[in-house]
Amino acid sequence: MRLLHTSDWHLGRSFHRVGLLDAQAAFLDHLVATVHAHDVDAVLVAGDVYDRAVPPLPAVELFDTALHRLAEAGVPTVMISGNHDSARRLGVGAGLIERAGIHLRTDPDGIGTPVVLSDTHGEVALYGLPYLEPALVRERLGAEKAGHEAVLTAAMDRVRTDLAGRPAGTRSVVLAHAFVAGGAPSDSERDITVGGVAAVPTGIFDGVDYVALGHLHGSQVLTPRVRYSGSPLAYSFSEAGHRKTMWLIDLGEDGSITGDVRLDCPVPRPLARVRGRLDDLLADPALAPHEQSWVEATLTDPVRPAEPMARLTARFPHTLNLVFDPERTGDDPGASYAQRLRDRSDQQIAEDFVAHVRGGAALDGDERAVLHGAFDDVRVDTAEREVGR
Repeated sequence: MRLLHTSDWHLGRSFHRVGLLDAQAAFLDHLVATVHAHDVDAVLVAGDVYDRAVPPLPAVELFDTALHRLAEAGVPTVMISGNHDSARRLGVGAGLIERAGIHLRTDPDGIGTPVVLSDTHGEVALYGLPYLEPALVRERLGAEKAGHEAVLTAAMDRVRTDLAGRPAGTRSVVLAHAFVAGGAPSDSERDITVGGVAAVPTGIFDGVDYVALGHLHGSQVLTPRVRYSGSPLAYSFSEAGHRKTMWLIDLGEDGSITGDVRLDCPVPRPLARVRGRLDDLLADPALAPHEQSWVEATLTDPVRPAEPMARLTARFPHTLNLVFDPERTGDDPGASYAQRLRDRSDQQIAEDFVAHVRGGAALDGDERAVLHGAFDDVRVDTAEREVGR
């Protein structure tokens, strides 16, 4: 069975205030063309279909058009909700839409009920695990505690229980939206840390033939059977080095991966990160290939130059982001403030702030736990409000 694995469309999202709807439409054209060109048997969409719980109308219309085209292609599509989606909104009409071969899996109660497809070698059971906010689904799933590992373990227990009751030789596929250990994040994913822990081990998915992951925006192979497709478009400059693709996976008679191909997605405009003094950036001939790219420029001039954006856009007309990181001496107390914050979580930044305002005294374990709880409460409250919309 040939599977096309994609995720993280984020329909309705912009890139530094540049609308991406046309680029997203071009990707969906490419997706449908790929289905026809490569004789795909099933399309897997591993969450974050939309960029926010209440998407703009043009994004909804684009999604509606995509569903019609996939249904007309006659190729089953299995789709789960991600942490950016409103599961209830995305799942409206799921029962009716399923008659057209579009299987929306947004309700945790349906985790153990797969979409069952058949080929010449028998049945393939496809299980959809929507994004599971631990505090909201722990009791429903009977998880031991409110953490990502606990709720995903409980969800996979339901999958394995159902699979064990199916005919011998039934192959299995799981779609999940999660941060799995070994994956490399970028700047454009929403933090899903719970209690200071975001990642879950790959072993949670043991016993499944293929796991189609969503959430992280870079295409990654965690194990031959556990993979991220990544987002089809770049949504931050941290993705400048990404190759945006979909996975074309061939599932063999015995459940083995007999073929895997990365299929490139259309690139609306390449990304470039340039760094240096303004005059050097404007004169450097090596930067000529980036003149039509979307550009993030980091200026290192010791003194902020006059009209830097106007001067940059004269050479790089698609400059979207301007960062100042002045060259300083190593003993300058004001040096590299942005660097001190880079790659640090909200929790770490908050801990540093608390220590600073009370004269350098670090937080003890109880205080860290209180701060963890505060961040978790805010995230859960946001999730509950989005679910209720």
